[in-house]
Amino acid sequence: MNARFRRFLPDRERIQSNRWLRWLGPGLMHPRLWHFSRRGVAVGVSLGVFFGLLIPIAQIPFAAGAAVLLRANVPAAVASTLVTNPVTFAPIYLAAHRLGSALLGEPETAAGQVPTAPAVSNAPSSEASPVEAAWWRGVWQGILALGKPLLLGLSILAICAGLLAYGLIMLAWRARVVWQRRRRRRA
Repeated sequence: MNARFRRFLPDRERIQSNRWLRWLGPGLMHPRLWHFSRRGVAVGVSLGVFFGLLIPIAQIPFAAGAAVLLRANVPAAVASTLVTNPVTFAPIYLAAHRLGSALLGEPETAAGQVPTAPAVSNAPSSEASPVEAAWWRGVWQGILALGKPLLLGLSILAICAGLLAYGLIMLAWRARVVWQRRRRRRA
């Protein structure tokens, strides 16, 4: 089973040569970070899922850095950041926004509610017209209205999904060990 999973995970040289992870230096080469133990993999996957959901960019360096600090499995942390990818990004962020809106008691805002651009006159002017200023204010308020619920929803989803991933890995690993032990006893 380990061999099947390991072929999908990045190897030590590939992670060490990554320009975003070079800053971790020799700490990245600690043997415990590459060993597939129950705790190491569970914490690594948990960190990867957490940062994969919470941060839209630079997820891998954050997950790898946290894995080094917590002595978790680095390949598992790096690979599990892919929980958000081009296919899952939109549904996750939509669900996070809806969750945050529901918890904050705010009405849901749609992306299409941003005001349309005002007609621009050809008259030279150094200042923005009141119509343009109102439009920019409306756009900024729309962005802020999306931000609070989205941030709250992503935080809650990241924490819950990270804890769930940790628990599921620990349970699955334990069930596998018990199953193998019973199989050996029968044989």
